[in-house]
Amino acid sequence: MDEKKKLEIEKQARDILAKFGKSLSNIELNTKKTKIGLGGFRKEGQGKKCDSEFRESMFKNAPKKEGDFIIAETKNW
Repeated sequence: MDEKKKLEIEKQARDILAKFGKSLSNIELNTKKTKIGLGGFRKEGQGKKCDSEFRESMFKNAPKKEGDFIIAETKNW
């Protein structure tokens, strides 16, 4: 690979990382400490509205559900 191509790839990688970093700056973190295993650090909100077909297919495919919530496993490795 020639030097020009390497520099172009490096520039693209820097641009991707800069865009990713900028998108992370919009996330609000929860500063309140929680007990281990009871939640994450992201502030919960109302969420976005989705169309009913998408919602139905998500709930149909989810193995565990409770009311309007999908129960998902976390930190299970």
